[in-house]
Amino acid sequence: MARMKFLCDAERCIECNACITACKNENDVPWGINRRRVVTLNDGEPGEKSISVACMHCTDAPCQAVCPVDCFSTTSDGVVLHNKDMCIGCGYCFYACPFGAPQFPQNEAFGVRGKMDKCTYCAGGPETADGSAEEESKYGSNRLAEGKLPLCAEMCSTKALLAGDSDQISQTFTSRVMQRGGRPDTWGWSSAYGE
Repeated sequence: MARMKFLCDAERCIECNACITACKNENDVPWGINRRRVVTLNDGEPGEKSISVACMHCTDAPCQAVCPVDCFSTTSDGVVLHNKDMCIGCGYCFYACPFGAPQFPQNEAFGVRGKMDKCTYCAGGPETADGSAEEESKYGSNRLAEGKLPLCAEMCSTKALLAGDSDQISQTFTSRVMQRGGRPDTWGWSSAYGE
């Protein structure tokens, strides 16, 4: 079975923020929440690089491990989903995630910040029927059920943001690196996937 993953090629990202805009529009993400963000490493220095960061849908997700109410689940495709009905807003997932993926709608103390929100890999939610109106209003569109990839990756103009089966992404990225004649610099891959 395929393991769905993200990978951002720092050599190709031009910090256009199309991935962020696509995610917000496709999933009707509330104001103040960014399921995806673009981070610039070594900003203003020669050789600066930008990467698009969201939930990496880790193989052994730390957010899932620390959740006291067990509101996270992993699909057969490896997508880590979050049940907003079970979430108590404690914030443990926020502290456990090395990528800063969990977002909260209010800037209050934990427990009164509201239900956590994060990237769903455009796979909808865990507890509702695929494509239902309830699922779409809570979690956004379910593009995976339609046989599509997340819109953030599809809208990337330079194809820096790759999404899909981890084996195919790895082959694509390896091919790019070999064409460049260099060593891969894949930020976050070993933290998320343990390889």
